[in-house]
Amino acid sequence: MAWGRKKGSGRKEPQFGLGASLAELRLGPQDRVPAGDDETPRKPSSRRKASEPDDDDRDEAPRERKPRPSRANRTRRSKTRARIGFYRLFYWGAVLGLWAAIALVGVIVWVGAHLPAIQSLEIPKRPPTIQIVGFDGSVLATRGEMAGANVSLKELPPYLPRAFIAIEDRRFYSHYGVDPIGIARAAVTNILHRGVSQGGSTLTQQLAKNLFLTQERTLQRKLQEVELALWLERKHSKSEILELYLNRVYFGSGAYGVEAAAQRYFGKSAKNVTVAEAAMLAGLVKSPSRLAPNRNPEGAEKRAQTVLTAMAEAKFITEAQAKASIGHPSYNVKAAGAGTVNYVADWIGEVLDDLIGQVEQNIVVETSIDPKLQAVAEASVIDELAAKSVKFNVSQGALVAMTPDGAVRAMVGGRNYADSQYNRAVTAKRQPGSAFKPFVYLTAIEAGLTPETIRQDAPLDVKGWKPENYSHEYFGPVTLTQALAMSLNTVAVRLGLEVGARNVVRTAHRLGISSKLDANASIALGTSEVSLTELVGAYAPFANGGQGVTPHVVTKIRTAEGKVLYARLPDQLGQVIEPRHVAMMNTMMQETLLSGTARKAEIPGWIAAGKTGTSQDFRDAWFIGYTASLVTGVWLGNDDNSPTKKATGGGLPVEVWTRFMRSAHQGVPVAALPGSQAGGLFSNFAQAASQVSAPSAPPAAAPSAPQAVSGATRPAPTRTSVRPEAAAGLDGWLMDRLFGR
Repeated sequence: MAWGRKKGSGRKEPQFGLGASLAELRLGPQDRVPAGDDETPRKPSSRRKASEPDDDDRDEAPRERKPRPSRANRTRRSKTRARIGFYRLFYWGAVLGLWAAIALVGVIVWVGAHLPAIQSLEIPKRPPTIQIVGFDGSVLATRGEMAGANVSLKELPPYLPRAFIAIEDRRFYSHYGVDPIGIARAAVTNILHRGVSQGGSTLTQQLAKNLFLTQERTLQRKLQEVELALWLERKHSKSEILELYLNRVYFGSGAYGVEAAAQRYFGKSAKNVTVAEAAMLAGLVKSPSRLAPNRNPEGAEKRAQTVLTAMAEAKFITEAQAKASIGHPSYNVKAAGAGTVNYVADWIGEVLDDLIGQVEQNIVVETSIDPKLQAVAEASVIDELAAKSVKFNVSQGALVAMTPDGAVRAMVGGRNYADSQYNRAVTAKRQPGSAFKPFVYLTAIEAGLTPETIRQDAPLDVKGWKPENYSHEYFGPVTLTQALAMSLNTVAVRLGLEVGARNVVRTAHRLGISSKLDANASIALGTSEVSLTELVGAYAPFANGGQGVTPHVVTKIRTAEGKVLYARLPDQLGQVIEPRHVAMMNTMMQETLLSGTARKAEIPGWIAAGKTGTSQDFRDAWFIGYTASLVTGVWLGNDDNSPTKKATGGGLPVEVWTRFMRSAHQGVPVAALPGSQAGGLFSNFAQAASQVSAPSAPPAAAPSAPQAVSGATRPAPTRTSVRPEAAAGLDGWLMDRLFGR
């Protein structure tokens, strides 16, 4: 119903159907079809007045055309839209920033949760250093992390820490642990070089990594490094951080800290390094294993020149100093530790746990090693092998020298420690051959036999086993002294069977052999394997009068402050050989050096004794000899147990032993072996004279037979080039001594 129209009084009845639905239908102007272009618009009917619209027109008035907005309105609307867009950008930026902050906090919390425990975030203790010194107090080797003593910045020359700052972190004093400028510079440089050519880590970050983290290259470790760097900067001053860094950073070759590195590479304290040496040390941090000057001197020098240039650019040194250091380097790089004394150091490392338990602090291990004798032993083995290893097909050698009480004075575990760290003096076990026979003869002596007891040298069959002498010759009845001196196998086997193999094994174990020995007939020929060190230790009772000893090298262990952690007490093994039996054995083994298989082994003025040994197929060559001052054993052979070219115990091992022992006894007061007579030469002269026999010509048709010797018999003076027999009578003995026949 239109507004303003009076309400009619007539009653309207409801309509239904199509008529009802169309009753109220009205068409407006917008519903009308416009006239075509060619049609003339229809004039309004004159019946109606323009000012008087009908009822329908009142209800459906035509829409008014909106006016076009002005330019000012359009500008105002654009500003409104921009303002709304800015507000929206600010809003969403704030939302994203808030979420980014939440994510950052979450990452920090997550990284922090994987850091070491709070109570462990303290400067960790330096790994323990084991310093090994000789009996004269000189340093022989260093084990553990090989860390030097802590040095303060005040003790170092000023250019040393500046060298590290110049090449590693020139903005060290300007940042707070992390250097965004340095990171950006490194990123740009790496992009330009299409690779990683620069790092953005600060000295503080490097210290955090070295102290608390691993070296893995992961994002987590990098984030942890950043957090710890900030923590270090808050907790410590710049000077403290720099000092910690210099004392903890790794310089290659096992050296941690500038003091250890300076000692390792230049043989001097870090307090005394030159500008050039300081530059070299600073250059090592980038790649210590690759640039270590004892391995790559050219690379180390080139890197040092880069450091010197950086120091000059940072005004830490003058251009003149840089040029002088580059032009005249004073590097005095020490050779890598490849000396044979490292075999001793390794042996000490193996026994430390048994002596003091786990090493948790810096310790000093005092040893019985004589540095001078160690050098002589090393030269004796290496030089002799260099001269004759090809001739005899011998590739390795070992030497152990100890005092009669078991204190090791020198040990060579191999030809070259750098090539092989396997200790052939302690770890390797080989067949000693005839060097084992003294235990057989001692068992026989203890059973009641004497050096002059006669036994038959003749072919022997032991359940199908037929031992033979080296020369395949047999001399019939011989004394035990002659049999031992000439190393007659058949006599040794007969004695072993006579006294019992088990008793021989007991004797060897009583004297110090710790390896398992098989109690069979072949034990008399040294078929069970032993180490050189235990064999030399088992000979020591012959040199000290029969006292049991334990080979040892550690005499005392103390802390760096001087607290004693271990001090060796004298052995309590007691008497393992009766003195009279010692005297008999020494008399017999002296003959080995005088007329037996070791005649080349002579020490002017000294009485010496010993025994040679050669294993089957010439695989091992031994000589164990001793005086009242020193017991020394030498082994030569090949690691793969391959045969040598007939290298025997009386050949190359005796030459090595003689060279070493002559030098070791220079200036040492002469002393006689237990039970031997003073004067040595006359003692043997009298012994030889007592054995002179009246010559008796054998029957013409008979082969050479043994000659009678004062109620006994001696072998005929038949000689071979390798196994000389005992001299026949006084004439033969004199000819050997005076004219070297």
